[in-house]
Amino acid sequence: MTHEPQEAYDGPAHVGDLELQVRLRGHFEPIDGRFHWWGRLAADASLDDAVAGSTVTLRTAYGEAPGRLSDRDPWRRFRIAGTGRPPF
Repeated sequence: MTHEPQEAYDGPAHVGDLELQVRLRGHFEPIDGRFHWWGRLAADASLDDAVAGSTVTLRTAYGEAPGRLSDRDPWRRFRIAGTGRPPF
């Protein structure tokens, strides 16, 4: 499946075998010449053992990319960020 390059994606994604909703945004950073993307993973009990700072592979219908988990907000959603080709 292909689509035009986007700077945002809201929809289903996979982290390992887990399917969940994500909200992702991104932009090209001319200073370092790379695309930076970030967003939040929907809260899911299967992520309760995940550790901030770990790297996961995030897949959507448009691609996949490694991302690093960081802080968890009060609603138990992890933040995820990556550089390079985004998964959307």
